[in-house]
Amino acid sequence: MQAKKRYLTLFSAGACLILLFCLGRLQFSLSRRGPGRPDDRRLPGYHPGARWRRVSGYLQPFSSWEQDQSDDLTEYISPRQKRDANSGLYMGKRCRMESCFDFSLCERNGLKVYVYPQQKGEKLSESYQNILSSIEGSRFYTSDPGQACLFVLSLDTLDRDQLSPQYVHNLKAKIQSLPLWNGGKNHIIFNLYSGTWPDYTEDLGFDIGLAMLAKASISTENFRPNFDVSIPLFSKEHPRTGGERGYLKHNTIRPYRKYMLVFKGKRYLTGIGSDTRNALYHIHNSEDVVLLTTCKHGKDWQKHKDARCDKDNAEYDKYDYREMLYNSTFCLVPRGRRLGSFRFLEALQAACVPVMLSNGWELPFSEIIDWNRAAVIGDERLLLQVPSTVRSIHQDKILSLRQQTQFLWEAYFNSVEKIVLTTLEIIEDRVLLHTSRSNLMWNSLPGGLFTLPQYSTFLGDFPFYYAKLGIKPSPKFTAIIHVVTPLVSQSQPVMKLLIAVAKSQYCAQVIVLWNCEKPLPAKHRWPATSVPVTVIEGESKVISSRFLPYNTIPTDAVLSLDEDTVLSTTEVDFAFTVWQSFPDRIVGYPARSHFWDSNKERWGYTSKWTNDYSMVLTGAAIYHKYLLTQFPLLLLPLTLSHFPLRYYHYLYTTYLPASLKTMVDQMSNCEDILMNFLVSSVTKLPPIKVTQKKQYKETMMGQSSRASRWADPDHFAQRQTCMNKFANWFGTMPLIHSQMRLDPVLFKDQVSILRKKYRDIERL
Repeated sequence: MQAKKRYLTLFSAGACLILLFCLGRLQFSLSRRGPGRPDDRRLPGYHPGARWRRVSGYLQPFSSWEQDQSDDLTEYISPRQKRDANSGLYMGKRCRMESCFDFSLCERNGLKVYVYPQQKGEKLSESYQNILSSIEGSRFYTSDPGQACLFVLSLDTLDRDQLSPQYVHNLKAKIQSLPLWNGGKNHIIFNLYSGTWPDYTEDLGFDIGLAMLAKASISTENFRPNFDVSIPLFSKEHPRTGGERGYLKHNTIRPYRKYMLVFKGKRYLTGIGSDTRNALYHIHNSEDVVLLTTCKHGKDWQKHKDARCDKDNAEYDKYDYREMLYNSTFCLVPRGRRLGSFRFLEALQAACVPVMLSNGWELPFSEIIDWNRAAVIGDERLLLQVPSTVRSIHQDKILSLRQQTQFLWEAYFNSVEKIVLTTLEIIEDRVLLHTSRSNLMWNSLPGGLFTLPQYSTFLGDFPFYYAKLGIKPSPKFTAIIHVVTPLVSQSQPVMKLLIAVAKSQYCAQVIVLWNCEKPLPAKHRWPATSVPVTVIEGESKVISSRFLPYNTIPTDAVLSLDEDTVLSTTEVDFAFTVWQSFPDRIVGYPARSHFWDSNKERWGYTSKWTNDYSMVLTGAAIYHKYLLTQFPLLLLPLTLSHFPLRYYHYLYTTYLPASLKTMVDQMSNCEDILMNFLVSSVTKLPPIKVTQKKQYKETMMGQSSRASRWADPDHFAQRQTCMNKFANWFGTMPLIHSQMRLDPVLFKDQVSILRKKYRDIERL
C-alpha cells in the first residue's frame, strides 16, 4: 500500500512539472514578440500553429525578421519542398515545353536564336565565347530579338563554382535586369560546372526561372525531360569547329586490344565522389585490367594521405595515359566530384567503349542517342562485377559498340559547334514536333545534323537508309545541261553531248538551262532526240541558278552537265550503274588529290596521276541529288544525284556561309573542290573512281570565252587558295584518300570484245 502511494505521488509531481514547463514555454514564446513586433497573424503566408514549431533558444542568430519569418514558414513543409524553395535550380522543377515555353514565338520564323549583346565590362571564358560564336554562325541565329524564338545570355554561366576564377558574381541581379528575361521563358542557359566544395550541388546560384538548362553532369533527379538538354563535359581546349577524327580508321580492326579495361585519374580521399574511385584497386590486376589512381591533387592531399597512396602514386606514374586509352577495349568512366567526367569524350574519340559508373547521371543528349549501342551502363554498387561483365561481351558486339562510338563522336561531340548545334536541333524537334527526326536518323550515319526534317521525315527519301530499308535508287535520271555560250554551230560540243546523253537507256529527259547573255535559240536548232528536250532560260547569270528546284524535273535522279563535257553514251551508262551501288558517294572519272605542304604549312592541290586520290572532279562525275542540291551553288559539270532539289537547295542555303558562296560565284572556280569537301564531310567516305579515261582532258574553249575555267592563268593558284579557305571553314580536312578504282567486268581482259558489256569504253 505504501509503495502504491509513493508511485502516485511521483506521478502527480511529474505531471505538475510537465504542465509548468509547457506554460512557461508558451509565456516565453509570446513574450519574444514584444510590443513592437507585428502580430504573426498579420504576416503574409501566416499558418496557424506555425509559432509552435519554432525552435526555442536563448541566443538568437544574426538574422532579420524576414529571415525568421521564412524559417517559420519552412519548418512545417517537407524536406523536398524546403530544398525546392531554397534552390534556384528547382524553381521550375515541373517545367516542360508545354507549360514553360511560348510556342507562339516560333510560329512565324521557326526556331531562331537571339544572343544578347555583350555588356561592357563583362568577360567571357573562351569556352562560352565558342558557344556564342557557334550560335551566331548557325542557321538558327538572328540579330533581331523580334524574330527570335529562343534567347541566349551573353553573361557567362558555364562555371558556377564559387571558387573558380571564371565565376561571375551578382549574376542574379544582372539577369533580372535584362528587358527580355520574362522570368526565363524561352531562354536557354548553358552550364558545365555547378556547386562547390564540399557537396558540389547542381544549384547555379541564381533563379533560372522558366529557362531551359543545357547542362553537363546533370542528374536524372533534376533533369526535366522534354525541357532540359544534357550536354557533355568538355575542356577549354575542345575545338570550336572541325575537331579531331575518331581513332578507328578501318572496320576490319581487331575488336580486342592490349588491355581489356583501363582508367587513369584522381582518387579523392575525402568528400563526394570518393567511394567508387577508392574501391577501384579491388579489380585492378596490372595485366588486362589496369585501373590507376593518384592521391596527388590539391594543396593538402598529404594531410589526408592513406596507406595506399605511395603505392598508387608510384604505379600511376609508370603508365602513359594516351597509350592506355588507344590500346584498350573498354574505358572505365567513373564519376568525379560531379557526375560527368572528361573521360567520357576521351573514350569516345579513342574508340574505347565507355563503361559508365556514375549512378543517376543523365547521359549527354539522352533524348536522341541510344547509348546502349555505344556504351556499357554499369552500377557503382556492382563494381566487382564489371570485369566479368565486359569479358562476357562477344567480339561482334564489341566491334559494333566501337563503331558507334566513332559515329557519335564525329557526328555530335568532336567540336563545340557540333555540341551546340545538336542542342539546338533537339529543341527544334520539340518545337516542330510533327517534323521531328526519327531515332534511326539520330543514331546512324550521317546523323541528325545532316538530315533536316523540314523537307521529309520519310527515311526512304534519304540515300543513307536505302540498304536498311531495302530500297533501290531510281532507275532513271533527268539530264540538266548548263549552257553559257551562244549556239552558233551544230557541231558544238553541247550538241554532241546532248545527243550522247539522250541515247542513254537511263535518261528520262534532257533540260537545257540557258544562262547565256544571248537570246534563246529557235526550237528547230536543237537536235531531235528520243527523249523530251526542254529549254529553260535562267533567272540569273550565276552558276548557282543551275541548281534551283525547277518544277520541270519529273524524276528523282538528275545528271548535271557542263556544255563542254565530252562523254559517250557508254561512259554515262557505266558511271550511272556504278553510282546505283553507291548512291551517297561521288562516282566519276578524273581524280585529284590533296596533300600537306610542310614547307608552306598549308594544304596543297595536285593534278598529278598517282596511286591514290581524294577528289573526283565533277567535270565527269555522278552523285546523289542529296549531295547536288544540298549545296546548290556548286558547279557540277557531270553530276548525278537523287532527291527533290527543293530540300537540298534549302539545306545548302542554310549550311554553307555566304562568304564561300560569294567566292565560288565570283571566281567561277573551285566548285568541284567544295563539293568534294562537303560530300566527304557528310559521308566520312572518299569518292569512287571508275575506269580511267586516259584520253580525258579538261577541255579548253577559246580564250575569248568567259565560260572557260581553264583559260584563266590563275586557275591553279585559285584552287590552292580555295583548298585552305575551305579547310579553315570546316575546321579540319574532311577529304579522305582512296586507292580503289572500279572497272567493268572483263575490262582489258584478253577475251573477245563481243563478250564485254561496256566494250566501247576500251575503244575510246
